[in-house]
Amino acid sequence: MRERVRLLNVDIDDITMDELLDGFREGMLLTLHVDMIMKLQRDREFYELLPRFDVVTCDSEILFRAARLLGRPLRERVSGSDFFPRFCERHRDDPEITMFLCGGQPGVAERARKNVNARAGREMVVGADAPPFDFDTRPGEIERMIAAIDASRASVLVVGLGAGRQEKFIARHRDRLPHVRTFLPLGGTLDYEARTLSRPAAWVTDAGLEWLYRLAREPRQRWRRYLVHQPPVLWHLARQRLGRYEDPFASPLHGAPARAPAAPSSDARAG
Repeated sequence: MRERVRLLNVDIDDITMDELLDGFREGMLLTLHVDMIMKLQRDREFYELLPRFDVVTCDSEILFRAARLLGRPLRERVSGSDFFPRFCERHRDDPEITMFLCGGQPGVAERARKNVNARAGREMVVGADAPPFDFDTRPGEIERMIAAIDASRASVLVVGLGAGRQEKFIARHRDRLPHVRTFLPLGGTLDYEARTLSRPAAWVTDAGLEWLYRLAREPRQRWRRYLVHQPPVLWHLARQRLGRYEDPFASPLHGAPARAPAAPSSDARAG
């Protein structure tokens, strides 16, 4: 059975990149980073969706190190921006794997589509869309998005609509997308694939400083997230280390939402 490590109110799968690539072909993936785990301290709706994700990986050097300090080390940090290009390479010759890219600023998804297809040597990405920022308050826009994704008949949906919002979108509407088998909410990965934002050097990520790199590149968009919303994670983790952290949504009777038991390593959905 695959082991899980609990950080605050989230169970993270102790899975390596190779295991994920070898086994994950269907289901919903969640790549957990600091912004997301902080939203899970405040957003009950998002929190209650956790059991619906088949695999939750650690997409943060800070959380990866925190797990070690808490005495429950993870074997590997598995980020969405590392996973996606390797997933594309793994399936580049598989005609059953086609993708729809949804999210980003205007033009980003389309540029990412061209770059992925050029790298794959085929039309791996069969559709792209950039919904407006307030898509989730406009029912007509959501209907348009669902129709476009369904019409593409893509088997993989990659969504970059912001942490929490993208996960809610796929959880709410996956049953209306019968052709999609794999759901990948991967946030800023579309910017990297479109090359509208260059990836930092490996040492920056390994040092846990990717947040500082993103802040320097996009100060107006990122300052509140990195300087206001995320720093309290260190306080919460310290409280967990001292045995004083309390899940804000767990009731005395029911506790945290339970995910299905982790599948054996040979499971078709995840390593």
